Formats: sequence, C-alpha cells, structure tokens
Amino acid sequence: MIATVAQAIEDNGHAAVQAGTGTGKSLAYLIPAVLSKRPTVIATATKALQDQLANKDLPFLAEHSEDEFSFAVLKGRSNYLCLQRLAEADPENRLDLPTDDASLDLDTLQRLREFADESDTGDRAELADIDDRTWRLVSVGRDECPGASRCPSGEECLAERARHKAAAANILVVNLHLYAIAAMVEGVLPEHDTVIIDEAHQLEDIVAQAAGCSLSAGRLIALARTAAGVITDRDSTADVEAAAKLLTEVLEPLVGKRLPAGPDDELGRVIDLTRSRVEQLMTALRAVPDNAPTDTAARAMRARQAATSLLDDVERVRWATDDEVIWVDGPTGTPSLRSTPMAVDAILADQVWARRAAVLTSATLPTSITSRTGMPEETVTDDVGSPFDYANNALLYCPTHLPDPRQPDSRQAKVDEIEKLVLMSGGRTLALFTSWSAMRDAAEYLEPRMPWPILVQGRGSKSKLLEAFIHDEQASLFATMSFWQGVDAPGPTCSLVVIDRLPFPRPDDPVLEARRERAGSAAFRTIDLPRAATMLAQGAGRLIRSSHDRGVVAVLDPRLATARSYRWSLINSLPPMRRTRERSEAEDFLRSILPDPSDDDTEPGNRTKS
Repeated sequence: MIATVAQAIEDNGHAAVQAGTGTGKSLAYLIPAVLSKRPTVIATATKALQDQLANKDLPFLAEHSEDEFSFAVLKGRSNYLCLQRLAEADPENRLDLPTDDASLDLDTLQRLREFADESDTGDRAELADIDDRTWRLVSVGRDECPGASRCPSGEECLAERARHKAAAANILVVNLHLYAIAAMVEGVLPEHDTVIIDEAHQLEDIVAQAAGCSLSAGRLIALARTAAGVITDRDSTADVEAAAKLLTEVLEPLVGKRLPAGPDDELGRVIDLTRSRVEQLMTALRAVPDNAPTDTAARAMRARQAATSLLDDVERVRWATDDEVIWVDGPTGTPSLRSTPMAVDAILADQVWARRAAVLTSATLPTSITSRTGMPEETVTDDVGSPFDYANNALLYCPTHLPDPRQPDSRQAKVDEIEKLVLMSGGRTLALFTSWSAMRDAAEYLEPRMPWPILVQGRGSKSKLLEAFIHDEQASLFATMSFWQGVDAPGPTCSLVVIDRLPFPRPDDPVLEARRERAGSAAFRTIDLPRAATMLAQGAGRLIRSSHDRGVVAVLDPRLATARSYRWSLINSLPPMRRTRERSEAEDFLRSILPDPSDDDTEPGNRTKS
C-alpha cells in the first residue's frame, strides 16, 4: 500500500486502495506523504480517526523520521471561540434589544473568558461540558463571519490563528465535511499538492451534503434576532419572523416528500415573500452607519453576511435545476426545505482530482467509488486485504429458518434468535439494528431476560456507551446505524456481532429516489446494492479488530443466503469468514471461545475486562 500511495503522489496521479482492518493503512499513507515533502491534506470522516492521526500516528512518525516535518489539525470556523462574540456578551457591551446573548449567565461568561486567555487553540473540544446553545452564542459560522480584516477582534481571531498554523504545516488533518466545503469555496483550506481521503466510502454522501443548502424558520429567526441587536426598525425583524412562521406552516405537510417539479405555487409564494422581507431587512442593516460603536458595527456586518448567504440559498431552492434534488426534511415543528446535487462526480473532478494527487482508502470501498466520485479512468485501484486470519477466527452465521424480514412475524423471531445467541456468547454482543423501533423492541424484551447488562443507544453519549461496553466484558450494546462504523472494541468484549437485517437504504430517501429514477432499470445494482454491501461490511467489520479476536457475525436476514440474484455481491464484500446456516455450529464456535469460568469466580454481570 505504501508503494501504491507513493507512486500516486510522485506521478501526481490517483489511487483507490481498499485496506482491511489491521493493515496499518494510516501509516501506509502517512509515510509516503511525509517523505514526499509536499503539502498534504488528510481528510477523515470520523473524529476518532482524526484524533488517532493527530495524537498517535503523526507524533510517532515525527519522533522516528530523519526529516523534520510539521502537522496541524484544522476544523470548521464554528468550532473555535469567537472573541468578538465573547466581547459582545459582556453585560457592559449588551444593547437593550432582544438578542440571544442576554441569556449567557455571568458564571459561564467568566469561564469562557478564562478559556480564551488560557487556551492555545480556542477549540470547543477542550471544553467538556459547554452545551450547544451556549456555544452558539460565542461562536460564528462561515456564513456569518465577516472575515478577520473587517472584524474588530480580527487580529486576535482564534480561528485565523488555527488557519495560519494549518498553512505552515506539511501535513494537515481535517474532517471530510470541511474538505467537501473547500472543494466548492476557495480559500477554506491552504493550497496543497496532495489529498488523502480515509473512510472514503462516505465521500459521495458528505460532498453531496456539503454542496447542498437549506431554508428553514430557524435561519430566519436567527437572522432577525441578530439584526435586532443593531437596528431600531422593529417592523423589519418582526416581518422576517412572521415569514418564518409562514414557512413552517407551508412546509409541515410536506415533510419527507421530494418536490420533483420544485416548489408548488403556495410554497413558491411563501419563498418569494421570505426573499422580499430578508431584502428589506438587508436594506435596514446597510443603513447602520460606519461610525457606529464597534460592537454594533460588528453585529451589523455579521447580520449582513448571514442575510447574503440566506438570500443565495432562497434563490437556489426557489429555482432548482434538473441536476438538484429538492425535498422537505426535519422533525415535526422544525421542517427545512433542502436542495442537494444529484451527483457530485463533476464537482470532485473539476475542483479536486484535476488539481492535485489524490488517494482514497477505506476498509470497505464500493466497486463503483471511482466512477461515482468522478476520478480519472487511469486511477489505480487495489485491494491489499487484511493480515487477520478470518477463516479460522470468524464465523458468518445466517439463520435461513427465520422468516423474511418483510413478514409481520419476523421481528419477534429475530429477538428470540438474538436471545439464544447472546446467552450462548455470555453477553459480549454488539447488536446492530437498521431502525430505532427494532432496537428498542429488542432491548425492552431482552433486558429482563438477560443476566448481564444491555446498553442501549440513546441512554447516554456514544463515547460513554462504548466506554461502558469495553469496560464490562459481559455487557451487550444495542445500537442503530451510527454505530455500524467507527466502533473499535477489540478483545472478548465483542465476541458476537448481530445484524438484524440487510442494510438496504430506505426506499423513500429523496436523494436516492432521484438517483434511482435517473438510473432506471439499473437502479438496484448501481444504487441500492453497493450501499447495502458497504454498510454490511462496515457492520461486520466491528468484530475482528486485532489478530487475537475471535467471534461470530450473525446476519438475521435469510436473504443473505437465499437471494440468488444478489447474495454473492453481499457475501463477497465481507471478510473471508467461514459460513454456516446452522445455529448449532454458531453455538459451538461461541462456546469454544468463552473464557473458562474457573478463571473468574465473580457473579455474572460483574466481570470486567482485565
């Protein structure tokens, strides 16, 4: 893998490398990147991998490399404390107008001041218990920041300090969403010669999300309240808030629906009204004199920036092109009108691949990754496998006696199967579900029937649940789609991975629905099957995380064994495990890897990982 990556960098070329768990792929791309001495950006999809690169792998290479190199981490602007907003939150600077800043209590304000004085970065990650609402009052997004040159606190800006450090680094680590934004907006990231995208199976969806836009009542209300702090024309802000209410009322009945022809007449009229009222508010904001008090001028600039971004998005959702998908999304009470490009291949081809060497890598790369992301035809593709002995250490079990998951009796049959398997495994189970309702039903039924604890997604943060799962070796963890990726629990604490059904995407997903229509008769093979195969492989990949791990992957969907038209596409996406349809064989395997009870005389549920 090192050789493939090094050649791509040297040739200013492109490569897509699938590298299974245990390959050491982060070092396999970092080593040639460091040796190339070229400015390189590493983009990752998860914070866990970003932290691993910044806190472990890159310091290790810096310690052992003969050549000195520097590295940095850069996040989106809203992750950094805004010193200007912090100054405006001071009671002495507050205006007697209805702004959100008035809700920042003095104790929190003092703590944030101390953080601003002591922190080298101003990164929110260094604050353990600041909630989202509070952070929004002292941070600023890209769409509303006027820029350091126009901000009264620009010379001390913590986000700009991070950008300067990033520009000087040989290796820059960012999250994939920020890189996607940089592909469409000049100047977000420093110039670089090479990009390496890890966890690249998420690239298409993240770029589509970043390239999209949304219109919601929340954005309108936020703009109105920011503007209320700097203008005396209350009618303009009240009109924008009234437009927000109308927008919610007209969007509410459309939640979950795609709008193939764009907004209908009623929605169109509300969007036009919204644009008119935001323009009127913009006129009032432009009237704020240049010699206004410093904080007032800064607020006015932020409000104008936010209004400009909002007007751009209003125009885009009002007059969508045939290449965009328009739909209404969001929970009840807070709907959003959203737009996203149907395909991102042209964006990436023009803005990324044509400008620099690039490497995509992941433990699971769809076979269509290069075409769907617009990579050149001469892109080198490779699968370097994994060093783990899957054939001896893992068993794939698919119980064909279970009913088809579309049958009404399927859910209870699966829960009964899970009960038998978890009991045989002695807990030690990561159960992955394709829906929240299936997860909750299984947990509620099994919790009183199990002698060991069951941890359930939603009852605590993801990090806390994973910590508890790893600490208590006999605990089981029941979770949904966000836990199918990025979960690393090596050792016997995860001896059984249960997947409740094949993870085909929802048929009513608006973006995929549009892509299916465009693909026609090839939709299942080109849209749904590759996604299911990738997600299934990601879920199954939670089992074997080290060379000593052993266990069973149980896929409780008989279609994996019986669907002749596509089962091999799914099976071939998985590691080369032995396969069985017999529960007795799965139970024998689990029994063979259970710890010897004589080694531990504690009660069930009280044993912890040594």
